[in-house]
Amino acid sequence: MNYETRISQNRTRLEKVIPLCTPFVLFVDPCDTCNFQCKFCPNGDRKAMKQIPGRGHGPMTMETFTKIVDNVSDFPDKLKVLRLFKDGEPLMNKHLPEMIKYAKNKKIAESIDTTTNGSLLTRKMSDALIESGINQINISIEGTSSQEYKEFARYTLDFNIMYDNIKYLYENKGDCHLLIKINEDVISKESKQRFLDLFGPISDGISTEHVVSCWPTFDLKEVTPNDNVGIYGQPINEVLVCPYVFYSFAVNSDGAISVCFLDWKRELVIGNINDISLKEAWNGNAMKEYQTMFLSGVRKEHFFCGNCRQMSHGMPDNIDQYRDILLQKI
Repeated sequence: MNYETRISQNRTRLEKVIPLCTPFVLFVDPCDTCNFQCKFCPNGDRKAMKQIPGRGHGPMTMETFTKIVDNVSDFPDKLKVLRLFKDGEPLMNKHLPEMIKYAKNKKIAESIDTTTNGSLLTRKMSDALIESGINQINISIEGTSSQEYKEFARYTLDFNIMYDNIKYLYENKGDCHLLIKINEDVISKESKQRFLDLFGPISDGISTEHVVSCWPTFDLKEVTPNDNVGIYGQPINEVLVCPYVFYSFAVNSDGAISVCFLDWKRELVIGNINDISLKEAWNGNAMKEYQTMFLSGVRKEHFFCGNCRQMSHGMPDNIDQYRDILLQKI
């Protein structure tokens, strides 16, 4: 059994490459709605979602996606990762395999991946994803029985059917890397072992994660976050400088460009793909203002980023000690 987190261990030292002419990662949201209502996720609060302007758009159109990909071609280098995931369930977009294939043919990224809850996987969808050339699929498991799914994800499914569909994907995936994970804080020790026993043999990598309130200003009311360790079981270590804003940004399903992949409330939008190119947005004043804010050490004063627990519970990079040097560079 290969234990593997979603965070790569072979990471580029950001302080040596900032500022980037081409972002390393572009998050693109194929669909901002989800069939699940998980207790740890903003999408689980349907009432709140209806009250947020820009949410509930649904699937991204193929026209918008092709415009995004064509925009990426304007950057001088390839993306390291085109990540087809942000707020919703990607498989709710029937064009997902077609989107992947289009991006692969354009050769805009070294790798293309997505994260799905796996409930909408069918053999037909798996065949289409495999044929599209996707490099990695991450599957988030929310229980080890139909009852656990109903309780935590508030979704009715036949667990055995879903398991068989994931098994089919693994057995036919070719070169695609399949990573499967679960939140161990919301299941029993017996269920955790059952997860490992079931999915270990049908994955390239398997891991357990911890519940963290990583969406700024979203209050976890129905599940208790783990404040003993970070998302990946690592020690909690808060940083002032958000590294993500220096190597990634996001496009929502309606084409709105956001500084951050955790911008669930659409409060960090800096333009729209229909009005501004991705290259212009990446090199524009709005992006630089956010980067300067972090390097100036005033994150705690920011209305959205100030209490972001991703900065303490989910950080893959720490560039705090390089703030002054990097501030001169940007």
